Formats: sequence, C-alpha cells, structure tokens
Amino acid sequence: MSISTLSAQDTLQKFIFDNGSVRGELIDISATWREVQSRQDYPAPVRKLLGEMVAAAALLSANLKFNGSIIMQIHGDGPVHLLVVECDAELRLRATAKLAANAVVADDASLHDLLNAHGKGRFIITLDPADKLPGQQPYQGIVPLDGDDVATVIENYMLRSEQLDTKLWLAADAHSARGLLLQKLPHHGGITEAVPLSADDALETWNRAVILGSTLKPEEMLSTTIDVLMQRLFWEETIRVFEPLHPSFHCTCSREKVGNMLQMLGREEIESVLAEQGQVAINCDFCGQHYAYDAVDCAQLFIGNAPVEVLLPASEAKH
Repeated sequence: MSISTLSAQDTLQKFIFDNGSVRGELIDISATWREVQSRQDYPAPVRKLLGEMVAAAALLSANLKFNGSIIMQIHGDGPVHLLVVECDAELRLRATAKLAANAVVADDASLHDLLNAHGKGRFIITLDPADKLPGQQPYQGIVPLDGDDVATVIENYMLRSEQLDTKLWLAADAHSARGLLLQKLPHHGGITEAVPLSADDALETWNRAVILGSTLKPEEMLSTTIDVLMQRLFWEETIRVFEPLHPSFHCTCSREKVGNMLQMLGREEIESVLAEQGQVAINCDFCGQHYAYDAVDCAQLFIGNAPVEVLLPASEAKH
C-alpha cells in the first residue's frame, strides 16, 4: 500500500480494499471544526457531539453522487434542543447547536442526557438538491434517536434507511475532529488476481476491516494524523488510495436569504418588531453575521419596486 503524505488538517482520504468489498474514508476536519467553534462557546459534552457530527457529515457527503447539500440534525428533548450540520457537494460545512434557555449541562452528560432525556429525540438526514425541478422537495429521512453516541445513531440510520452496513469511529475535542468510515459494498462476484471473489471472502474482508477499525481509541484518533492512522490500521491490507479531498468552513447565509425569511414572517409581524425595537436585527446562528433592517429596508421587502412606504416604528408614526 502506497500512501502520500497528507495534510494534518482538513483532509478527507478515500480508499477501497483491493478486492472491492469494502470502502473507507479517514478525515481530519480540525481547522473547519475550530472555525465553527469560533462563533459559539459550547459546553464540553455538546462540543464533543457537534464535532463528531461535523466529521460524520463530511464522511457521508463524500460518498454521495449528489449535487446538493446533506443536512444532518438531531432534535432533542433535553438541555440540547438541536444539533445541525450542513455539508454541500464541495465539502463546505457549517454547524450549530441550540440549547434550552438556562440549560444546565453536566461535564459527564451523555447523548441520552442531552438529547433524549424523555425518549423523544429524533435523528434526521435531509438531501437538498442544488437545482430543484419544479415541485421537487428535498428527501428527508427521520428515525428515533437509536444509539448511545453519534456514531451508533448514524450506523443504525444507514442500516435501517439505506440497507448499508456502515461502521463509524468519531472523536472530537476543542482542538480536533477526526473520523473513520467503513462501508460494506454489495457483493457482485468481484475479481481479485483473476480469482472470483466469493461472498464468504467479501464477508471475511468486511469483518477483518471492522476488527481493525475497532482498535482505534478516541485519544489515538485525536493525537495522530490520518496518514499515520491509515498505516497503523491497514499496513497488511492491499488498499487503493484516491486523491485526497479538502473540506472547509462555509456559510451560505446572505442578506437576500434573510430578507426572504422576513417576508415569510409577514408584514404584520415585522411591523410589530419595528414598533418595539426600531429595527429588525438578525444574527446568523452558523457564522454570527449580523443583519439589520430599518423601516425603509423592511418596507422594501414587501413592496418590491413600488414607491417606498416606510414602515415607521409606532413612536415615530404618531408625529
């Protein structure tokens, strides 16, 4: 197995076992993860879960032949209401978490404690095409929150919804986020060195790959570059390695999108906010970008190119 030297940051390395029965990916998405954290200050257990989801979203997205975004969400019924990561076809990601007001998060809180305290947590994957056809809706899969960690939740989703045997190993802390994905490919009687690959051989390769992956510990993942991890795990295997990909942080918010959202709220709601605050102020949950709309800006949202009828705050409208 020949492996080129890989960057220690923001690298996703795809590979396949030479008999074609198992594909895999190793990712180091630490720089992007630190960029996500620079916008928010999360408690350590929340940070760990969200960082693991960032790594997992990129790993899943890299296997999709799909021009659009994958949106991975966990809706919770505990101190954490929402974890969400969005990754597009170019592996550009953004992520955020929503905590309950006055949430108390213990240092040793588990996924169950944070998101499934009353058994109502949900895991959702949405595939949102970049170029939708008329009337086309995003595909969305929703399942109960089945698992004690992010990796197990996703494995169960993939088996239930996609009928794909998938194994994930994920690790994240304040500095780093890394992950390993293995998937068992459908058996089609492949050829290795001119010898037909039997179903038993394919299963043996899969079981061996999973055993090797299971030797990974979170501490090792977080302290070791992915090229070294690849060598340690699969040095006895015959593996084909592909050109590495490079994830990055990217937020898709814009003034136009925020304006569209305000239009959906309706003129009455916007007038109410103007009357109370004098402007409508929005901060992007993903990147922290601030958007402010005064009375003239808000009026323009609802009248397009017609003459501007300014929506004055109530205190000014009386004069």
